[in-house]
Amino acid sequence: MFLELIAVIFAGIAVAGVVMLAGRISGGRLPKWLAPVAAALAMIGVTIASEYGWYDRTRASLPDGVVVAETGQNRSLYRPWTYLVPYTERFAAVDVASAKSHAELPGQYLAEVYFFGRWSPVSTLTARLDCTGWRRAVVASGSAFGTNDAAVDWITPPENDGLLTTFCGAV
Repeated sequence: MFLELIAVIFAGIAVAGVVMLAGRISGGRLPKWLAPVAAALAMIGVTIASEYGWYDRTRASLPDGVVVAETGQNRSLYRPWTYLVPYTERFAAVDVASAKSHAELPGQYLAEVYFFGRWSPVSTLTARLDCTGWRRAVVASGSAFGTNDAAVDWITPPENDGLLTTFCGAV
């Protein structure tokens, strides 16, 4: 966040400097108010580019085997351009590469699910995913498989559940 603030400030200063230089070169034909207006527009532009580029940059930095399962779009009143093109503010990714299976429970896996947010730290949880029965459950981190389904609090998500669709399609 701090580096983005520095980038926004430097963009404003750079654009204001270019406009002031252009004013000098043109012999003072450019109005004096153009430099702060151009700086403000540059700062807004850099902020918008940073907001819209966050998801692609973060997704590109994920390790192999971690697949994006769901995304969350945002529209805000104080960002009117987001009503035209909403930006991705958060997403969930599942680690397919390190998922564990159990020989006695075909179609069931333990996998780590990561939650990324634009201005929040990454959080994680361990999920037990049943591709055969189309259900999932949150389990304690570091837990192992057990064949007792009564101890697991299963939920049955809708057919278009992003987590199960992504995970079961990848394994």
